[in-house]
Amino acid sequence: MKKLTVLLVLLLLSTTLVFAAGAKETAAGADEPLKVGVIYITSPGDMGYSYMHDQGTIAAEAYFGDKIEVIRMENVPENDSSMRVMEQLIDEGCKIIFANSYNYQDYMLQVAKENPDVYFEHCSGYLSNDNMSNYFGRMYQIRYLSGMIAAKMSPSGKLGYVGAYNTPEVVRGINAFALGARAVNPNATVTVVFTYTWYDPSLERQGAIALLDQGIDVIAQHQDTTEPAKAAIERGKYAVGYNADFRKIIGDDKVLVSPMWNWENYMIPAIESVLDGTWKTQSYWGGVDEGMVHLSPVSPLVPADFQKEVAAVQTKIENGEWDVFWGALKDNTGAVRQKAGEKMADSDMLTMDWFVEGVIGSVY
Repeated sequence: MKKLTVLLVLLLLSTTLVFAAGAKETAAGADEPLKVGVIYITSPGDMGYSYMHDQGTIAAEAYFGDKIEVIRMENVPENDSSMRVMEQLIDEGCKIIFANSYNYQDYMLQVAKENPDVYFEHCSGYLSNDNMSNYFGRMYQIRYLSGMIAAKMSPSGKLGYVGAYNTPEVVRGINAFALGARAVNPNATVTVVFTYTWYDPSLERQGAIALLDQGIDVIAQHQDTTEPAKAAIERGKYAVGYNADFRKIIGDDKVLVSPMWNWENYMIPAIESVLDGTWKTQSYWGGVDEGMVHLSPVSPLVPADFQKEVAAVQTKIENGEWDVFWGALKDNTGAVRQKAGEKMADSDMLTMDWFVEGVIGSVY
């Protein structure tokens, strides 16, 4: 009888262990990937802004493999309909949502407050919440370097810039470009036109043509497509791209260089922090030193010795020895905005609403 009891106990124990092992296996098999929502203002087919964001998303997918599942939403307007898109992503199970354009921020903040168990990441804005961060990069550092190259290659010193909106982000980039240009050619000018749209291939092209008709021989841009650069190339002039490597896309060495983004350098750590439970709200503004921004390969038309000069300036920025908005600065009315020896604070750069000396145009 004692032997029988022992056998029954062993049998029961064995059955329990098998059941527990099976339950554990079932739970592991039921683990689902983290769902990541990504909202783009345009389609990645724009070969510009959203294209580079999607390259960051693709890099994140490659990095995490089956640990994540990405749901993309393209061509989402910057109005209250974006809230419905965010809510749809939440309904589909997304636990972190990235939105890639400035005017989503108010709508994202509202949705974030209503969904405290979801993490929100807004690109290029300044609003935040306990579960919402904002992130961007110090593109002005690369704009300065591209301005140096533009001035070196311009026969006339007359540069043009097609800007989307008169936001601090765009104004800051124009100013940095002009400062870089005038470091090479003190008489260089940068004439600005605003299209008041981030994405409109026709208006972007028209803006470039208006500048080219004034005798501009290098076109730079803060727009989402390649159209301003294409318009310059078609006139036999030079172009400075933006977002992606326009020289590679257009296939012409007259595209001198392109300031570019590495969005994966932010997206991957942000997703990782959700997976490991360490996500915290932040306002991130990474520069050259953190790999958030960089120059594309420079056109072979730019003299090799000058390329070395540009690289030397980049090294100073990377090492923290110098930055673009350090030192004496005047605006384009001649008023002193910053004295020699002073360094502009981030808060002043992030609210910049005036043009530096050498820029032809008005912010308002």
